[in-house]
Amino acid sequence: MLLDDTLTPVSWRSKPRSFVALMGLYESNFIRLNWLAGTLTSLEGSHRSLVAGDCDLLLTVTERSPYTSTVNLTYLLSGQLPDSQDTLHYPDMRIRVYHDAHLVEAHEWAGSHGQPVLKALRSHAERELDQRWGRNVMLNKWLEYCVERGHRFSSATRLAAAT
Repeated sequence: MLLDDTLTPVSWRSKPRSFVALMGLYESNFIRLNWLAGTLTSLEGSHRSLVAGDCDLLLTVTERSPYTSTVNLTYLLSGQLPDSQDTLHYPDMRIRVYHDAHLVEAHEWAGSHGQPVLKALRSHAERELDQRWGRNVMLNKWLEYCVERGHRFSSATRLAAAT
């Protein structure tokens, strides 16, 4: 298993924001999600990662087939809304894992954004390729950040199933 995708030698060059570069980004997402969750085919249900000084991170496997899985990944921001006891799920990202191809694609993230920079990013992404690029760059950086903060998922982080 490759541990550091930044050291991967490549024999080809791709143009930034091209389809080929996007597939390379999906591969990098797979590597980073493996850093966070280990063997992705073994995860089931919901998992919560708790790290001192950071928001709780929630990973929920919502769909599984022999070759793919769909997971939701989000921060749980408790008490972040003024005068509210509600928990905000953000960025609430839906991710598709292609186990056989070793790719991870961000399918969707929060329907709307309160942050001006994220609003601008979404409004400027007109083409489908640009939208996919923006979502997956966000996922790539976020996964790396979560790992650096110390988040991890394993069988020990699984939440009890609701009855």
